[in-house]
Order: sequence, then structure tokens, then C-alpha cells
Amino acid sequence: MKVKDKEFTRFISAEALEERIGRMGKEISKDFEGKSPLILGVLNGAFMFLSDLMKAVDIPLQMSFIKISSYQAMNSTGKVRELIGVSEEIKGREVIVVEDIVDTGISMTHLLECISEKEPANISVVSLLLKPDALKKPVTIDYVGFEIPDKFVVGYGLDYDGFGRNLKEIYQLK
Repeated sequence: MKVKDKEFTRFISAEALEERIGRMGKEISKDFEGKSPLILGVLNGAFMFLSDLMKAVDIPLQMSFIKISSYQAMNSTGKVRELIGVSEEIKGREVIVVEDIVDTGISMTHLLECISEKEPANISVVSLLLKPDALKKPVTIDYVGFEIPDKFVVGYGLDYDGFGRNLKEIYQLK
């Protein structure tokens, strides 16, 4: 698979994604039974994952988006820019942050600090992918889809310089 000028190989199939996301939705439904959390999807990358996860969760909830960025092409810049903030009331609420991938932990740490300032009852983090070997900041991920090696991935919402988000599977750089 070629995306722009790079070659990628299939890494996680559409079937594996569907199966794991279904199980994650059931876990979240069970853990938040009797509550009505606010789900915050982190744009742009988490939109496909969030869409499928929402279909697998069967409790009442609200959904909103936040957009942050720390990547340029294939490299983390190490600096986080909050681009779109949260307009819903967070104080006293259960908040579930849904992210496509946590690698360095820098963006997630920044995001959790920003959300904490709004005094939620609790913040849980869901990430489709986690790169434990790439973490530079310790961050607790409550629900992890897949732990992956520290290699660049694209597809299923993840991009390479804006391209590849529409792929139904996840591909790894060759």
C-alpha cells in the first residue's frame, strides 16, 4: 500500500478492529452503567474509531470533539496546540476521552491537564492504539485497543501528512 511517497504493509485488519472495538464498547457500557458520560473525541484521527465505538456502547451519553495537534508529517513536534475546545459543561461529569493513538503521551498529558481544570468528576481515556516504547510522559490509558511497536501507522483515521485516513485497515510503515 502506497500513501504519498511511503510504502506501508497491512498491520491490523478491519475484522480485528471491529472485534476489538466491540469488546471495548461492552467494557465501557458495563463500567459506566447508570451514568451518562461525556465522550470527547480527539480530532482528526479518532473520528472513525469514535464512530464505531459509539455504536458498540449502549448507555446514554453525550458526545463532543476536541482538536489538538502535535504532529507534522510523520514526526511529533513535541509542542501541543489546542485548536478546538470543549463547549459542553464538564464540571462534575464523567468524561471519556477517545483518542486514535497515544505514542509519546505529550498530547494526552496536555489534554488531560486542560480537562482537569474544568473539574470533571472523573476522566477516563480510551485509545485504539498505544505505543508503550514511545512514551515520554507517563499517562494512564483505561481502555487500550492494541499495544503496538514504535513504528509509524496509517489508516482507519490515522494519517500520513493528511492522507490515508480513509483506509479501512491499519497499515505500518515498511
